Amino acid sequence: MPQDLSASPSSSSFHIRSALIGTLAATAGLMSGLDIGVISGALDFVAKDFNASTMAQEWIVSAMMAGAAIGAVTAGWLSRVTGRKWSLVLGGLIFILGSLGCALAWSVASMIVGRALMGLAIGVAAFTSPLYLSEIASEKTRGAMISTYQLMITVGIFLAFLSDTLFSYHGQWRWMFGVITIPGVLFVIGVVFLPYSPRWLMMRGRREEAFNVLSYLRPKSHDTHGEIEAIEAQLQQRQGGFALLRSNPNFRRSIVLGILLQVMQQFAGINVVMYYAPKIFALAGFVGAAQLWCTAIVGFVNVLATIAAVGLVDRWGRKPILYCGFATMTAALAALAWLNYTGMETQTAKFLCVGLIIVFIAAHAMSAGPLMWVLCSEIQPIKGRDLGITISTLTNWISNMVVGASFLSVLGWLGGANTFGLMAALNAVFFALTFLFVPETRGASLERIEQNLMAGKKLRDIGQ
Repeated sequence: MPQDLSASPSSSSFHIRSALIGTLAATAGLMSGLDIGVISGALDFVAKDFNASTMAQEWIVSAMMAGAAIGAVTAGWLSRVTGRKWSLVLGGLIFILGSLGCALAWSVASMIVGRALMGLAIGVAAFTSPLYLSEIASEKTRGAMISTYQLMITVGIFLAFLSDTLFSYHGQWRWMFGVITIPGVLFVIGVVFLPYSPRWLMMRGRREEAFNVLSYLRPKSHDTHGEIEAIEAQLQQRQGGFALLRSNPNFRRSIVLGILLQVMQQFAGINVVMYYAPKIFALAGFVGAAQLWCTAIVGFVNVLATIAAVGLVDRWGRKPILYCGFATMTAALAALAWLNYTGMETQTAKFLCVGLIIVFIAAHAMSAGPLMWVLCSEIQPIKGRDLGITISTLTNWISNMVVGASFLSVLGWLGGANTFGLMAALNAVFFALTFLFVPETRGASLERIEQNLMAGKKLRDIGQ
C-alpha cells in the first residue's frame, strides 16, 4: 500500500486498483481449487501405493472437508480479532504445511492428516475471502468481485487437473501435492500488501484508517464521508452476534437462508464430479490418461463458465442466473441418468456422456458455484455477519464432506443411472426453492438489505 492512502484514485486507476486488490484477495479460492482438484488425479495412485479400501479413499477425499468445517468455525473469531487480512495469511501458511504433509505422507493415516490440514486452511479462506471482498467492494461491483473468488476456485481446479494429468504418466502423485505449495507461498506474500477491510477498521474504532482505505478504494466522485457515516450508524445499532441470534428472529431467518444456499450449492452435485471425475469417466469407458484428459477439459470449461458468471452477475442479477443454472443442471443430469440406464457401449454414447458432464459443469459454474458465496456475504446484518457467514461456510463444508464421503458408496449401491437421477431431482427442487426464498440483491447496498431483513420483509424481498 502506498503511504498516501487518502488520495482518491481517478476513475481509470480506481478500476485497475480495485481489480488487482479483489483478484489478489480472491486468490484464496485458488488454494481451495487446487485442494479440490489435486485429489481427483492423485487418488488412484495413492490408493494403489497404500492399498486403500473404498472407505479409506472416501476418507482421504473427505478429510479435507472435515478440516474445512473446523476452519470455518474458527475463522469468524480469527478474522474478527486479527483482521481479514491476517486471517488469510494464516490460512495460506497452513495450506503450505498441509500440502507438504500430503507430499511426504507414508500411510493412509498420514495422508488424512495432511488433507485435514489443507482443509483447515481452506475453511479459513472460504470464510474470510468472500467476507473481505464484500467489505471492500462497492454495491455496483460487489457481485463480480465476490464471484472472482469462485473463479479462482475453478482456476485452481483446472491447474490441479492439468498438473495431475502431466504427473500421472509417471505416477508421481507426491509431486501432484508438492507443486501446489508454490501458489500458496505466492499468495501469502501477496496478501501482506492488501489493505485492511474498512468495516473491520470501523469495528475496531479506527475511523481515520477506515476513511483512508475507502478513499484509496473508491473513485474521486464517490461520497466516502457518506459511506463512513452509513457504516458507523450501522455499527451503533447492532448487537452481539450470539445475542442477536437469540433475540432477533429476523437474524435467525438470514441464518437459515445462508444454510439453505450452501446446501443447494453442494447437493447440486458439483464436487461429485470434481472429486471423482476420473471414476465417472471410467463408467463411460475411458481408461488411463484419457480419463484425466477428459477431467482436465472439464476443469477448463469450469473456468470459462465462471468467467462468464463474473461478467453477468451484476448485469442479469442473482435469481435469473440461478434459475437458468438449476434448470440446465436438472436436464443434463436427467439425460446422464438415462444414458447410464441405456448403456454407453458406443463411441457416440461415450462422447455424449462427456458433453453432458461439461454442460452440467458450465451451468453450475455460471450459477450456484459463485452466486451462493455472493448471496451469503450479502444477506447477513453487519453485527451478525461473522457468525452468519461462519455458519453458512460450515454448512458448505459439512455438506461437501457428506457428498465426498458417500458418493462411491451410493454409486455402488444405486448404480450410475439412479445416482444421477437422484441428483437431477435435487436440482429440480433447488429451482423451486430459489423461487420461494432467494432474494434478488443486485444493486442493493448491504445497509439496505439489512434494513429490509430487520424490518421483517419476506426473504425473497429483502433486496428490493
